[in-house]
Amino acid sequence: MDRFIIISGCSGGGKSALLSELHRRGYSVIEEPGRRIVAEELKKSRDQALPWTNPKAFAERAIQLSLQDRNRAKEMPGAVFFDRGLIDAASALESVTGKPVLPTYRAERYNSRVFLTPPWSEIYVTDAERQHSLQDAIQEYERLIDAFTSLNYSIEILPKTGVAQRVDLILQSLQLSI
Repeated sequence: MDRFIIISGCSGGGKSALLSELHRRGYSVIEEPGRRIVAEELKKSRDQALPWTNPKAFAERAIQLSLQDRNRAKEMPGAVFFDRGLIDAASALESVTGKPVLPTYRAERYNSRVFLTPPWSEIYVTDAERQHSLQDAIQEYERLIDAFTSLNYSIEILPKTGVAQRVDLILQSLQLSI
């Protein structure tokens, strides 16, 4: 769907800050499925679907949550920005299982232009919800470039600049109001 826009890329690259700024400017946003899953698992003191204990279950849940997010977004007006989404989750499951998963969701399109945050060591931090290393995040980033390319998305890698400047660039690229 052309009005569904993905912001993806390297973990710790500033995606959440971009979504917060887009929301502040009045755009509809969908928070990252993975962060929501981890927060829920930690809150309930479970580890059934944490990416560092059960990456397959985590990716499967992220796919289901991403599909629910897409349905929910259909009711939202105008452009809807996603902090990651279905392609990220399907790519993760494919990586974990070695089985082709991305083709299953080929028809679940987003805007043809996807915005990626590159690895940015100066702002990368781990926390309770992000326990993997920067090197792991870089490998994920490279996998995502391959995934989006294989599905014929046009990738725009965001510069390492301030949040407002990055959001302005995204909105200009999409010809949306700044």
